[in-house]
Amino acid sequence: MSAHGFDLDLTKPTQSGVYFVGVDDIDRLARTAARDELQVCRTDLAGCHDKDELLRRLAISLQLPATFGHNWDALADCLRDLGWMPAWGYVLLFEHADELRQAAEADFNILLGILDDAATFGDDNDMPWFAFLALPDSAFDDGHTPA
Repeated sequence: MSAHGFDLDLTKPTQSGVYFVGVDDIDRLARTAARDELQVCRTDLAGCHDKDELLRRLAISLQLPATFGHNWDALADCLRDLGWMPAWGYVLLFEHADELRQAAEADFNILLGILDDAATFGDDNDMPWFAFLALPDSAFDDGHTPA
């Protein structure tokens, strides 16, 4: 993360948000979040090529309630209220996010919007809420951050 020009304090709700990071940053972020006693959820998006597969993987990795409706609205609702995983803050880690971005850009962008709304909700409620999406180093070439 710091290699790409920023450092975050995961305990500060005001820094909550959605961030693109390098592949090598995911494990360090998981360790830091665990040290700070934040709930860590990892989702591997390798081979994930559409909304249905994404929602299925999130249902498993986030242990979403059985009532999860497997649609965007239900995901947004669940990410704002993670009551089945009580914690004082949350860190969601997405490995191989570029595979979804390349295969289903519209779904990827909707996911980003939902994650951003959830992070804003966390900040508004004084709760650290972060999502980190790992992209290959080539995505950061020439200082360009993916759209």
